Amino acid sequence: MDTTEDTDSSSRTERLWVTLAVGGLAALIGGTIAFPKAVYDRFIWKYFWGPVYADAHNASCAVRHDGGVTLLGNEACLTASGAVAEPGYTVVSEIGYAVVLIFMLVGVLLLLRRLAIGRDRRLFFGLVPFMFFGGALRVVEDANDAAVSVGSDPLLDYPLNVLFISPIIYGVVFLITLASIGVGLGLVRAGRIERERYPVIVGLLGTLALAVSLLLTGIEVASIQELRRSIGFYPQLPAVVIGLSIALSIAIYWGLNQFAPSVNDGTRRIGLVVIFGQALDGVANVIAADWLGALGLGFLGYEPKHPVNEFIISTTSQLVPPSIVTAIGESWPFLLVKLVAAVIVIWLFDDRIFDDSPRYALLLLIAITAVGLGPGSRDMLRATFGI
Repeated sequence: MDTTEDTDSSSRTERLWVTLAVGGLAALIGGTIAFPKAVYDRFIWKYFWGPVYADAHNASCAVRHDGGVTLLGNEACLTASGAVAEPGYTVVSEIGYAVVLIFMLVGVLLLLRRLAIGRDRRLFFGLVPFMFFGGALRVVEDANDAAVSVGSDPLLDYPLNVLFISPIIYGVVFLITLASIGVGLGLVRAGRIERERYPVIVGLLGTLALAVSLLLTGIEVASIQELRRSIGFYPQLPAVVIGLSIALSIAIYWGLNQFAPSVNDGTRRIGLVVIFGQALDGVANVIAADWLGALGLGFLGYEPKHPVNEFIISTTSQLVPPSIVTAIGESWPFLLVKLVAAVIVIWLFDDRIFDDSPRYALLLLIAITAVGLGPGSRDMLRATFGI
């Protein structure tokens, strides 16, 4: 293969990516200047920045008008009109974030090529702690909101707390992850470690970041525990969530090895982590929605924020007989969908994909696993601390 030609092709792709990124940003800025109400108020604010702003101020909604922004409570939000933004996701925002995610994945792929990394499967395992870290870091802001709700001084004030809210938090986690990879590669270049060992350094730094985020949450929870009865530490919840997730993952992985071994041939041990990530998200959602009472945590209550989860729950309540819903709840299909999706993913990632495009395959598997471990760990930790 002509390496010069390959390098030129990669450089052209990089320039194209940068051009599209700058062009898209310019289009949004230009549209905001030319049509502020249509582009900014009714699109950017309503679906993207407004939900973050409302979440950062612990408000039920934020309404943008000519004179500025008004923060409202639950009842006022019901009758509010105009550019009303509520914390959480909508179908429009999820589609927008999906498009941005795909575009950014291409950028990360180009970056991995530039750094000449991403072919080693050990990097996947080195990044797993960062997937937990992303969820744990979001819980820091959840604890911050809990402090505000009881009149306590928050650990983080606006605008610093914006860094801990979705989707901005993903950029923060990405930059910290990238910095950790840079540290590992720096040690390689300095001759301190062998190149194949840098994923270990990345994993250790990710574990440290996870520990710090848990410590911050613990400090904030301890400071407001007496002011809100539900806040505390409930170890039975992570024990059940993690235990069931591990059991389901091992059972499915073992079953595939026994009855359909070709499914695991491409991903190998990575497939087990992929299944675990989706199982954790599914189990955490099911327990938070339907089984807190069985764990002695019936005083806690959580509602799904993602439209997909809401759709599954509402559909289940309409189609499944009430007797079954009463017995096992209405959120269990979400877990089933997650597990089936995980199996399909590892089945699709066969040896040919890893042979032809190892970086692309590894990057997609990292993203897919993070989509499960991040939200799942957040949901689990929120309930664990009663936030």
